Amino acid sequence: MPDFLLVAGLSLAAAVVVMTVTALVAARVGRVSVVDTAWGIALLVVALACAAFSGTWQSWVLVVLVGVWAGRLSSHIFTRSRSHGEDPRYLAVLGGPLPEVGMGVAVRRVFLVQGAAVWLVSLPLQAAAVAGLDWSWAVWLGVAVWVVGVVVEAVGDAQLAAYKRDPDRGPVMDRGLWSWSRHPNYFGDACLWWGIWLAGGLASGWLAGLASLLSPVAMTVWLVWITGARLLERTMMKRPGYPEYAARTSMFVPLPPKRPGAVP
Repeated sequence: MPDFLLVAGLSLAAAVVVMTVTALVAARVGRVSVVDTAWGIALLVVALACAAFSGTWQSWVLVVLVGVWAGRLSSHIFTRSRSHGEDPRYLAVLGGPLPEVGMGVAVRRVFLVQGAAVWLVSLPLQAAAVAGLDWSWAVWLGVAVWVVGVVVEAVGDAQLAAYKRDPDRGPVMDRGLWSWSRHPNYFGDACLWWGIWLAGGLASGWLAGLASLLSPVAMTVWLVWITGARLLERTMMKRPGYPEYAARTSMFVPLPPKRPGAVP
């Protein structure tokens, strides 16, 4: 129990430090969407803190997995959003632009919530640091699932970027992986975190696996129903051709597209 409390405290402190710095940056630039770039960085800092505490090869493998994901995610979001204003999602959460509502509202509604989410998602990292390794096979199974997730997410993002550059593109992206899933990038991200849970939580034993299971479950719920696919679908359904695309294409898990006239 003392080790768990210490690791939980270290992880929470790491999340607080990163979110505090991010809040200061947000106040300077006038938009809270910079927190999306900091999300991956915060989890990497937590992974490093857990590995420094335990010193095991399992925890350092997790640092690599989180680090590759965080580097790719943060650079992708930074590149995509640096020339844009505030994300509409955060305008809705805040109730208006940051300069109007003030940093107090932003801290309560965004940065505290994001910091708590970082701590929750990092539970497999904490479990590995405290419980140690029971099943090495689960580490390598987790790495394999993580690789699948990274490849699906990266290929999906690359195909979407190519579509946006194509002057002859249609109104709806339905090429490559996007013909099998309406949100392959979100599916890849979910796979990635199930892989980290396998390598960190389950590999440390049944008790650690159960205690940290909320992490990949929460990530999947957020990606599908809260901050990801469902939220984006509300806007996309207004685009010409998208309802027809949605009728033949799986929303999340990649599946062969339905034939025209097939029963849903």
